[in-house]
Amino acid sequence: MTGRAAGPAARLPSPAVAPAELPPSGLPGLDPAWSRLVEVPETPLDAPPGTAGPADVATRTWHVLDTGPLLAERGTPVVGTLLCVHGNPTWSYLWRDLVAATLDAATPDGATPDGPTPGAWRVVAVDQLDMGFSERTGTHRTLRRRVQDLADLTGALGLDGPVVTVGHDWGGVVSLGWAVDHRDALAGVVLLDTAVHHPEDTPIPAPLRLALRGLAASTVTTPAFLETTLALAHPALPADVKDAYRAPYRTAGRRSGVGGFVADIPAGPEHPSADELDRIAEGTRTLDVPVLLLWGPRDPVFGEPYLVDLLERLPHARVHRYEGAGHLLTEDADTAGAVLTWLADHRSTDDDRTPAAPPATPRAPMWHHLDALADDDSTALVEMAPSTGGGVRTVSWRLLARRVRELAAGLHAAGVERGDRVSLLVPPGADLTATLYACLRLGAVVVVADAGLGPRGLTRAVRGAQPTVVVGERRGLAAARALGWPGRRVSTTTLPPLTAAALGVTTSLPDLVDAGAGADLPPAPSPDDLAAVLFTSGSTGPAKGVAYTHGQLAAMRDALAAQYDLGVGTGLVAGFAPFALLGPALGCRSVTPDMDVTAPRTLTARAVAAAAGAVDATAVFLSPAAVANVVATAGELTADDERALAGVRLLLSAGAPVGERLLAEVGDLLPGAVPHTPYGMTEGLLLTDVTLAEIRAAGPGGAAGGVCVGRPAAGVTVRISALDADGRATGTLAATPDVTGEVVVAAPHVKDHYDRLWLTDRESRRGTPDGDGGTRLRTDVDDLAPGARWHRTGDVGHLDADGRLWIEGRLAHVLVTADGPVTPVGPEQRAQTVPGVRRAGVVGVGPRGTQQLVVVVETDPGARRPGLATPALTAAVRDAVGPGTVAVLVVPELPTDVRHNSKVDRARLAAWADGVLAGGRLGRP
Repeated sequence: MTGRAAGPAARLPSPAVAPAELPPSGLPGLDPAWSRLVEVPETPLDAPPGTAGPADVATRTWHVLDTGPLLAERGTPVVGTLLCVHGNPTWSYLWRDLVAATLDAATPDGATPDGPTPGAWRVVAVDQLDMGFSERTGTHRTLRRRVQDLADLTGALGLDGPVVTVGHDWGGVVSLGWAVDHRDALAGVVLLDTAVHHPEDTPIPAPLRLALRGLAASTVTTPAFLETTLALAHPALPADVKDAYRAPYRTAGRRSGVGGFVADIPAGPEHPSADELDRIAEGTRTLDVPVLLLWGPRDPVFGEPYLVDLLERLPHARVHRYEGAGHLLTEDADTAGAVLTWLADHRSTDDDRTPAAPPATPRAPMWHHLDALADDDSTALVEMAPSTGGGVRTVSWRLLARRVRELAAGLHAAGVERGDRVSLLVPPGADLTATLYACLRLGAVVVVADAGLGPRGLTRAVRGAQPTVVVGERRGLAAARALGWPGRRVSTTTLPPLTAAALGVTTSLPDLVDAGAGADLPPAPSPDDLAAVLFTSGSTGPAKGVAYTHGQLAAMRDALAAQYDLGVGTGLVAGFAPFALLGPALGCRSVTPDMDVTAPRTLTARAVAAAAGAVDATAVFLSPAAVANVVATAGELTADDERALAGVRLLLSAGAPVGERLLAEVGDLLPGAVPHTPYGMTEGLLLTDVTLAEIRAAGPGGAAGGVCVGRPAAGVTVRISALDADGRATGTLAATPDVTGEVVVAAPHVKDHYDRLWLTDRESRRGTPDGDGGTRLRTDVDDLAPGARWHRTGDVGHLDADGRLWIEGRLAHVLVTADGPVTPVGPEQRAQTVPGVRRAGVVGVGPRGTQQLVVVVETDPGARRPGLATPALTAAVRDAVGPGTVAVLVVPELPTDVRHNSKVDRARLAAWADGVLAGGRLGRP
């Protein structure tokens, strides 16, 4: 563990020298055949390079896990060595899963030319001296000494490359020291929850402060430090695994190295290890080998700022953050699988990789219309209540363009540079729009997370993105302060000094406008520069940051403009926040209606009409949940409201499937509009489109059912990866009609990557499994649109004979019965044909492969409490759904996702139904 604090290194007891020994047999997951003891001459620190020093040099005995002898016995060639270094207070047992995984993945000599490359990675996992089952030296070993110790060991073992270092905790620093000193042998670097530098303006983490306050000796005399570390696993470690970690540290004499590590934390520039830590930290910047950073965000010591620092030093690194995991990352997540996947990627031939995207089409930047209309006094956007306190505020193109330029220059003057991340905690309106486009023009990366994620979800998102700056109104900044979000604070308004100080605010948007007035702007960012990180809704797991380049955002804008003829002269009502932000990029005059954007169901028909009248709307975009409430409140419309709605020519509703009846009902409120329901997601806003008339013409979705979402938009390619008998998407990407599988898309406006989720991104972009443990992209598509990228959507569905896409649910929600896979939407649609059933959710109970269907329904009139359906309703639903339905349950309201309030939360529903049928309490799901 690294850090800087006041005070000298702690004085520790000097235990008698204890010999090295082998671990006892029976430790879970540890094969005794992996262990060996190695005698290593100790090079004096003052010896010239390449010399062994005096003749009376000490010899140290190391315990290591080493698969080299086993591979030699098998006749398996070694392709390289993973040099694994543990931290404090663990030992080589930390790497047992990686050892096992490399042995399992080993391929024998003589593999066929078309098969896997023969060979295996040798693993050498060390117990550092005074740690694990290595020798207790009776000396205090500084960081420099430990780096040299590791070099002595690798020299004795003859490890001359290629070597990939793998380090955790303080072992990360030691392994980096070895890497910096052995460039010729180094082939790669893997780091897990570690650090090489502590920012001067950041408090040292609490566990580290306790250890530094004269308590290093207590880490030897008591096992408290070890026990605290073992308690950091998520979930808790099994008792036998805890005992395995304790095995080398049963007595105070055996814990000498634990205290030694704590004492060696640099406590200021005078500390004996400070210079060596600085040398390693700066040397890390020069490493040009592949790097993999694996991170547990729940680590109480190595928080996100340490990851950001490592990325600043190693900007080419691949990063994967395991949400929910913590300090003992190898225990919390399958890091061994991640390391082997990463190694395989770097050994793959070009034929094994996803084909490169064709060169992208040059596009105008997102602020193009702001520049073109900078002298135009016509309306650019309108703010409705509540942001205006009950009134209406109109902003012209001239004012908006000037504000964007001034804010961009002001941010630049305040030290915000291209690539810096800026989190926006601002409600839709003029402030949000101006700040967003100012960041884009400056080249800062905009971070947008929906407030609907709630405090916990927002905290995960913001901490994961690690913004340099947070811009917010008072409530958002108060939340940022209370929840400990990173970044300098900028308020949307000028705050009283005491309030600003309490919220940690350093400046405001008015201050930045003043600073930027008349100032020059830096050069504009390039199309390939990162522009935005937009977080998903979190409805299918923790929200993911979706990264877009400037070119991809421009492609998204162009796709929407072309599909719906949106542009200068269009009046746009954006009842869905992303569309409000796209208005200026499209050249539309736009307005967000009076509503709580975090709760779409708060939107009323009268609010839509008022917004439409404010911009002479020709286009309206509403989320499905908003549509439902707009229809429900249609009776409140006045004659003036109806006239305002009569000018609308285009109605869009997306974000979740919209039923034909609901689309028709809202269409009746806009008699001149053509209702459309596009299909898309945060990773690609527009993928397919269908009108109400086309939905009616398409009819039912065949035997599988599903929601018709229409044909691909211009530049979009849609293919299906068929499901196998286990419900996995393993089929070659194809457009064969009526084959159910995962929906895979390619388009120029599909995301660039998932932010700091390398494994998730790799899975989403590389196509379907190839049957050999890899993910080679197999497809019948030869020509894609320029700049198009593949993306596995996680949705399941099918294409019909006319090329229309039908969505049948989520891949994660596919049920696998004894008769094969069942997608949920078709059965839900059939259940909803039963009189008295308003909405249905279909989930599975029982083991995968023999799952039974449970249908959970909302009724009309609604049920007062959850319970079993009546015998008559049960029989009717079973008849409609078909065989395999084990139970029908009734609930007052089905649980839905957090953002759209319309997608059924099937995972939550399945857990509830399983508990109910197992005899649990009939509470609300």
